[in-house]
Amino acid sequence: MSFTAEPAEPHPQPEEGFHHGRLAVRLCDPVTTSDRTGLLRFDGPSGELLAMAYVPPPADGRPYPLVLLLHGAGGSARQGLDLMLPAADEHRLLLVAPKSAAGTWDLIVDGFGADVLRIDRVLEEIFDLYPVDRAIAGGFSDGASYALSIGLTNGDLFDAVVAFSPGFATPLVTHGTPRVFVSHGTGDGVLRIDACSRRLVPGLQARGYQVTYEEFDGGHEVPGPVVDRAVSWMLSGGAPESGRGPESDDGPVRW
Repeated sequence: MSFTAEPAEPHPQPEEGFHHGRLAVRLCDPVTTSDRTGLLRFDGPSGELLAMAYVPPPADGRPYPLVLLLHGAGGSARQGLDLMLPAADEHRLLLVAPKSAAGTWDLIVDGFGADVLRIDRVLEEIFDLYPVDRAIAGGFSDGASYALSIGLTNGDLFDAVVAFSPGFATPLVTHGTPRVFVSHGTGDGVLRIDACSRRLVPGLQARGYQVTYEEFDGGHEVPGPVVDRAVSWMLSGGAPESGRGPESDDGPVRW
């Protein structure tokens, strides 16, 4: 499906649910405030790892910005967490990194399902324990594609999306208009920039999304300076200077 140059508008379907990528969780006051900080592990009923989180100290009642971080294909929750862990203490970022139920995220395998429910469960537990005043979705590679898809689907929960080297965005429904930050290496040999971000970014802009786009000299990676700029952008609430822009050929964009 190709983008058309129209403003972003919600296109809800009847009885939206997890199979549309919709999250049920919403920001709320904690039920019981926790004083646990540092690295946390969230396990399922059979002891399987659902997610890892990092809570910066001190847990003193001040609200946290929460960043949902999604790993790449074949990755781990810790790899998702590591995307912004060096910046967490300085900027008081509460990081939550789920582990995909399969080798990559459900949307890429066979459609929204198990991972949406897993993210819902983990975020609900976090919101019950810690004060959070805003939520951002982010990820790398397949995780970036999933962050875009989940973020645009749930723009009434996430006010920003950070996508490091994404391949596509395929929301089935959209709500809200979250700001978007996209970065991509010009030498990426895994998700080639011409087929991915240079097509994706103009499509998002045509739909009315505010996109900050940065290309860098490098491969399929997330350089530290790019993370720093993404964090500054994420917390600024505005549109900082962007790097080199996309070179669109108006080709088809997966949406």
